[in-house]
Amino acid sequence: MSRNHSVVMLRRNLTHLRRNPTSVFNAVLMPIIVMLMFVYMLGDAFSVGVDYVDYATPGLMLLAVCYGLGGTATSVSSDMTKGIINRFKVMHVSRGAVLTGHVVATVLTNVLAVAALVGVAFLLGFRPAADPLHWLGAAGMVVLLSVAVSWFTVALGLFAKSPESAGMAAVPLVLLPFFSSAIVPADKMGPGLRQFAEYQPFTPIIETLRGLLEGAPSAGDVVPAIAWCAGIAVIGYLWARSTFTKRA
Repeated sequence: MSRNHSVVMLRRNLTHLRRNPTSVFNAVLMPIIVMLMFVYMLGDAFSVGVDYVDYATPGLMLLAVCYGLGGTATSVSSDMTKGIINRFKVMHVSRGAVLTGHVVATVLTNVLAVAALVGVAFLLGFRPAADPLHWLGAAGMVVLLSVAVSWFTVALGLFAKSPESAGMAAVPLVLLPFFSSAIVPADKMGPGLRQFAEYQPFTPIIETLRGLLEGAPSAGDVVPAIAWCAGIAVIGYLWARSTFTKRA
């Protein structure tokens, strides 16, 4: 029964996405615009040792995962503040299904955004050396990251007091990739910012994606990347379930 409820909640969230062009724009089109801006306008300004589109694409894939999170947080907060949860309780809808529906819808949107961005990257000259196994690993990392940040964003939306504050609470997740190795190598940054970029969670995830797409992933990046994703997912899940139980 809970599984059926999750499917219904997923269908509901996907319907909301189709009816909200702004969310679709932020999640799918905005990362492509950012890619065009960096590759065409700023790419020649960065010396990274390879074609800039090859360097930037893994980081922009992560950025594509993060860009639509504000819409997820706002949607979750709206559910909590507009009384829809009380209606679901009367209908005996599984509480877990409400949260799972938001997470799965966000993951599917992220996968679509990353696929669209990679397609544009190929048009811009992206030529990865990855074989099918490495591509599968990269896809798995994208899904793992999406699940992790989706649960954390759902928790932020539940914790926020209003949809507006929920959207603002997700902004650091959108900005954090810019302070990583996504755009330029961390060792080219100034003191302080370089150390922050090296030790924040998104850098090993980006370097893992970069290594997989180059066909030579490093265990020194893969292990921390998986650990960060698992930790964020567990914290987000436990925080979301606890907050939801208190508020609902």
